[in-house]
Amino acid sequence: MSHARPALRRPEAGLALALAFAVGVAVFAAVFLFGRSNTPDYTATLFGREGADAMRLKARLATGVLGLAVLQLVLALWMYRRLPGVRRVPGPVPIGHRIAGVVLFALTVPIAVHCIRAYGVQLTGSRAAVHSVAGCFFYGAFAAKVLLVHSRRLPGWALPLAGGALFAVVVVLWYSSALWHFNGDSVPVLSFG
Repeated sequence: MSHARPALRRPEAGLALALAFAVGVAVFAAVFLFGRSNTPDYTATLFGREGADAMRLKARLATGVLGLAVLQLVLALWMYRRLPGVRRVPGPVPIGHRIAGVVLFALTVPIAVHCIRAYGVQLTGSRAAVHSVAGCFFYGAFAAKVLLVHSRRLPGWALPLAGGALFAVVVVLWYSSALWHFNGDSVPVLSFG
């Protein structure tokens, strides 16, 4: 079974790409605007934990999300036969990829809800700004990827680009939050301002 997609030759493919991009931008904008209009509540709890305990829990959950993102990447490379020596793709690989994606997304929701409730979208300070914008981008990119997965008329580069963008943003989110927390509220490059 080949997972290759036909080349971009039909207007429908361009329309599908444009729709996925537009939905991604709309979701990004909605999360961004909601987060900017939110009045931060620094006493907000996450599963009953607040303050430093909530930060510690979010850092652990984010580390789980990063682990699932790595698993997603490996399974995607396996499905598309991009791992060295892979000739055959067992049936559980695509199913595992989907399940890991659903669990990954589900783990991000309580983290994002707490971030928006407690802090909103902050644009002051380099770490907070990068983290806030990356968080909004994650949900926009996720929405776009979901649309792309269900389209059969896309060029072969579209889905790997969307998946790669999601993986990269998960790394940025982990770096600007969990690593920052584990490293004593400091990370190279983003610890100024």
